[in-house]
Amino acid sequence: MSAIRKPARGVTMPSNDKPLVLHTPEEAGVMLAEFIHRCPGLMILTGAGVSTDSGIPDYRDGDGAWKRKQPVQHQDFMTSMAVRKRYWGRSLIGWPVIRNARPNPAHQLVAELETRNHSRLLVTQNVDRLHQQAGSRSVTDLHGRADEVVCMSCGYRCKRDEVHERCADMNPEFRQYTAGAAPDGDADLEVDFSGFHIADCPCCDGILKPDVVFFGDYVPKERVHSALATLKASDALLVIGSSLMVYSGFRFCRYAKEWGKPMATLNIGRTRADSLVDLKLNAGISETLAVSLNQL
Repeated sequence: MSAIRKPARGVTMPSNDKPLVLHTPEEAGVMLAEFIHRCPGLMILTGAGVSTDSGIPDYRDGDGAWKRKQPVQHQDFMTSMAVRKRYWGRSLIGWPVIRNARPNPAHQLVAELETRNHSRLLVTQNVDRLHQQAGSRSVTDLHGRADEVVCMSCGYRCKRDEVHERCADMNPEFRQYTAGAAPDGDADLEVDFSGFHIADCPCCDGILKPDVVFFGDYVPKERVHSALATLKASDALLVIGSSLMVYSGFRFCRYAKEWGKPMATLNIGRTRADSLVDLKLNAGISETLAVSLNQL
């Protein structure tokens, strides 16, 4: 295993006395195109900001602060029946938002970078698989994938929809609830979950969990080492739509700095790596990428 996907408790955005410059997509697009011309072989790291236009909420605001309560913790999920009931109960509302989401122009433009041989590897912190739907082929799902479920005891694996339907059938009274969607298949639903029935593993009655790296859990070390090997062989690192407040993503910026790799960020708001990067673009993602691709 490698570094924990921490919820950044106690981690704050680095102080910066410089005012945050807001770029127009035209300005940012030209600067990003120049960066790619100088560094044509990129490793790209994406975060939640890429998927917000697909209707999937993000965790943080432009200053890296939490927008809502922090997400479920791995240890809590594994040790508390109450936490699991709450998680799967809220998922009855939250999961369909991810399942039914479709790629937006940002996903498609990132896929186009790969088609034009500018992306050696796309490492995404998102679990929605929208990059793959948009046509990206060389993708590492750093935090796993929300569309599959795995048994934590015997390794049984199935589609998330199967567990979703089992939970819905066992808990018909929960069909009445509506709530706002939250990131990663969660929902902002606060009701009594004590009577919720959980779908356990059909093979061993073990705990079923989405194949996602929950906060407080470990990213598999093979996944990290493979991505770092590609970063070391790449010309530069491009971060899109991430505040980088979670260390599992921020680590790539630290290694890029150590290895002398140029870095660029494209994100609305500040990032944890602002002091490390060579090019910081504070602009709309889809609009900026569209301008850049027209320049390449």
